[in-house]
Amino acid sequence: MRREKEFRGISVRLARNYLETLGGTAVDDETVEGDGWRAELSAEKVEIGPSLELTEVTVAFEAEASFGEDAFEELVADFSRKAMRAGG
Repeated sequence: MRREKEFRGISVRLARNYLETLGGTAVDDETVEGDGWRAELSAEKVEIGPSLELTEVTVAFEAEASFGEDAFEELVADFSRKAMRAGG
């Protein structure tokens, strides 16, 4: 199973921390592994207007079939809730 999601307004460091709170262990700065799953992190600057740029972090989630589809969906959803940023 594989899924990629993009998040704006968070850093790779913060995304790595969120994944660690979900049971993962950092392998290096861009990789976190859990029991039956792995996440690869990358970041790039994206323009959101004529003069503004934000960091967009991409998280590529992968899981073994034995991890289970429901558990995989829950992992992605749990991370997404942690990474959501509300405007204010």
